[in-house]
Amino acid sequence: MYPPIEPYDHGMLDVGDGNLVYWEVCGNPEGKPALVVHGGPGSGCSVGVRKTFDPERYRIVLFDQRNCGRSRPHASDPATDLSANTTHHLIADMEVLREHLGIGKWLLYGGSWGSTLILAYAQAHPERVSEIVIPAVTTTRRFEIDWLYRGVGRFFPEEWERFRQGVPEADRDGDTFALLAAYSRLLADPDPAVRAKAARDWVTWEDTVISLETNGKPNAYSDRPDEAVTAMTRICSHYFSNGAWLEEGVLLREAGRLAGIPGVLIHGRLDLGGPVDTAWHLAQAWPDARLVVVDDSGHTGSETMRKEIFAALDAFASR
Repeated sequence: MYPPIEPYDHGMLDVGDGNLVYWEVCGNPEGKPALVVHGGPGSGCSVGVRKTFDPERYRIVLFDQRNCGRSRPHASDPATDLSANTTHHLIADMEVLREHLGIGKWLLYGGSWGSTLILAYAQAHPERVSEIVIPAVTTTRRFEIDWLYRGVGRFFPEEWERFRQGVPEADRDGDTFALLAAYSRLLADPDPAVRAKAARDWVTWEDTVISLETNGKPNAYSDRPDEAVTAMTRICSHYFSNGAWLEEGVLLREAGRLAGIPGVLIHGRLDLGGPVDTAWHLAQAWPDARLVVVDDSGHTGSETMRKEIFAALDAFASR
């Protein structure tokens, strides 16, 4: 990775609805603009991702999506209203940030939930996107959500049953989205003990899904501060119980709108929670995308995946 760097500019951007979104810019002020779109949803942007880009050639923009990370109000507070936090709000926030920074076009980088948001933004504003690099492709179809929070239970039946038992008995026997909606209610409960238990039950399941990834980071979800875990799980359950407010399959169906935008899709063969077929179908529908399948990687990456990410970003740096 490139050496650690600090932002040369940062701020809190008023995006409306009472929300302030944290942003920062690192690297070369005259470099190629690139936006980091973090996952979760609700994970916040890690400062470590700054080191993914060549600081001499990139103008690196990072931001924390609504109600997480350094943005305010924070979702860890049950009084924070999430009704104005949807995929479409986040797309609008990205446009406000681009205009605020005076950027005409930018490269988009991010994986997992970040890839869904990247695809949704790029299909809404293709003229604003120069290139796209996605490690860990998702499109957040209801099919994908159902697989992650129920289907993977075929491999971990005992652990999934504990996840199911985490909600009140009356909410356990509906479909996946009813289960996630029950978690969403628990994570907004005024009792901090109720919120804490629901958050830990949620991330315990997330950690289970990645537990077979020998080259990745163990306990990647639970190994975070309590406030960050509560915010992430609350925002995740809010989004996923609502299908991310996207028409089913729309990001694959409308992938032709990305024609002319070069893209690199990098996906781990061993990604149990997000099987590689989604990345494959996207590469078939997006004429300018190249798919790289990394055989030794799951959802949390590997050294091989990191090398592929650096290669893609370095190749686009001088484009």
